[in-house]
Amino acid sequence: MIKKEIYPVKSFEQIKSQLTSFGLKATHQRLVVFDSLQRIMYHPSAEDIYALVQPENPTISLATVYNTLDSFVEAKLISRVLTEEGKNLYDFDTGSHHHIYLTNTNEIIDYHDPELQDLIEEYLKKKNISNLEIKELQLHIKAEKKDTGKDIGIH
Repeated sequence: MIKKEIYPVKSFEQIKSQLTSFGLKATHQRLVVFDSLQRIMYHPSAEDIYALVQPENPTISLATVYNTLDSFVEAKLISRVLTEEGKNLYDFDTGSHHHIYLTNTNEIIDYHDPELQDLIEEYLKKKNISNLEIKELQLHIKAEKKDTGKDIGIH
């Protein structure tokens, strides 16, 4: 199903604890970048994050935001999603899911479908592909919205 995952917003203390548990030092920059990520309901770019944090944190540079996001990706706190145009966006949802790229609105929508996941995994098992171990399975669906004024829905 298509869903915009809503996570409970974590306090700075909870963020500090999570960063530390992933082996990252809980710096002020990391705290504010993580906080902004958890509040955004779409796949933001580094520039989007920078625009959110910079007004209240004028000493944070765009380079710092990029470096912070890179450290989060390396620690597997978030994932990087590449757009059709080659732009990096960031995904707060690190669970198993697929993406629908809407080419006419430049949106990336998370698509959660355990049935589809199981179907693809079973298909690949039946193919007996030798010398290959699949670590992650993520489907990339490229589509266009029929009506750009409406949300996507599956019934």
